[in-house]
Amino acid sequence: MKKKIVVALLTSAVICSLALTGCSKEAPASAENTMQTEEESVESTGENNSLDETDESETENDVVSDQAAADEVAALIDAIYVQERTEDTDAQCAQAKVAWDALTDAQKELVEGEEADSDYFGRDTGDASKDDPRNQDDIGENEILVVSFGTSFNSSRVDDIKGIEDAIQAANPDWSVRRAFTAQIIINHVQARDGEFIDNMDQALERAVANGVKNLVVQPTHLMHGAEYDELMEAVEAYRDQFETVKVAEPLLGEVGKDASVVNEDKAAVAEALLMAAVADAGYGSLADAQEDSTAFVFLGHGTYHTAKVSYSQMQTQMTDIGCVNAFIGTVEGDPEETSCEAVLDAVTQAGYTKVILRPLMVVAGDHANNDMAGEDEDSWLSMFNASGNFESVDAQITGLGSIEAIQKLYVEHTAAVLED
Repeated sequence: MKKKIVVALLTSAVICSLALTGCSKEAPASAENTMQTEEESVESTGENNSLDETDESETENDVVSDQAAADEVAALIDAIYVQERTEDTDAQCAQAKVAWDALTDAQKELVEGEEADSDYFGRDTGDASKDDPRNQDDIGENEILVVSFGTSFNSSRVDDIKGIEDAIQAANPDWSVRRAFTAQIIINHVQARDGEFIDNMDQALERAVANGVKNLVVQPTHLMHGAEYDELMEAVEAYRDQFETVKVAEPLLGEVGKDASVVNEDKAAVAEALLMAAVADAGYGSLADAQEDSTAFVFLGHGTYHTAKVSYSQMQTQMTDIGCVNAFIGTVEGDPEETSCEAVLDAVTQAGYTKVILRPLMVVAGDHANNDMAGEDEDSWLSMFNASGNFESVDAQITGLGSIEAIQKLYVEHTAAVLED
């Protein structure tokens, strides 16, 4: 009897244990629980989408903000990319540089205006501290004012313009050599970027008057009697009665002459100096060696619509007269017509040369030499000559006339000529 009771109790305990164990397992989700779970999932997904949209919106706002900051700097650069100096110019130059310095690297890459780009402040053109603006006072009664178009390329300004000025100063120790640029656009660029103050013509002449200069000699570094030279003469005439004597020396190529056949000693000296420098820099022992190696030299000037443009044709005549049949004169502006890139490229091709060396026929190897002649853009002379596929090699020598000692000597002789007159 007792055994039956015990067995019954044990059996009952086992059944309850199994029942309890089954109850402890997770119950199937009810319909209500399922709906709640789906709603929570939708709410969670909505929050994530909202975050994504916020991130995209913030990114778009950042892009707009970056472009706005870049556009502001571009407008400030465009404001000083002008040929006229005003009473606001100094402040505008300083403002443009401060705004540029405040940009991030990414924002600087976005700077693009009517004239402005990221290279205005961002391009490395050499050490400006090596230059001398030659705007000091207390200079005595005798001044030689060396007038150049100018360049924002620091290294070229030192090598080419300062090189000429230094040579003239060394040859005339009793005179004070000072500087003026005719391009206010370049003056503003150098001032804003490097903090170097260079006089324009009016400033230089006013400085000379204020310093009590009595005898003024003006030596242009311009290539020819072109538009820049005419503007220089107008400025000088306005101040002529402020000095006891005023004399203006010849530009590099001397008198223009009436047609392409007219050459002179200045043009002959420039042609010879340029050829010798180009041949040496190309690694040839002589011009004959270069000709034998089927190498043509293309000398690239600026070009002009002024009547003085015949000077380029005269230089081509001069090259031929001294026996340099593998020298070709071109111009950035393509005027005269026979100096355009297409015309020169065709002439070199027709002559059968297989190698080409490009070099500036410019006093300064600045923007035109670095970009229009030897730049990476498809419309540079270097790119177009290469794209023609007519030549085994096309190289560029980025060197201005002003750095050649023989050219510096020619300027010294021009200055001496008016001092002796």
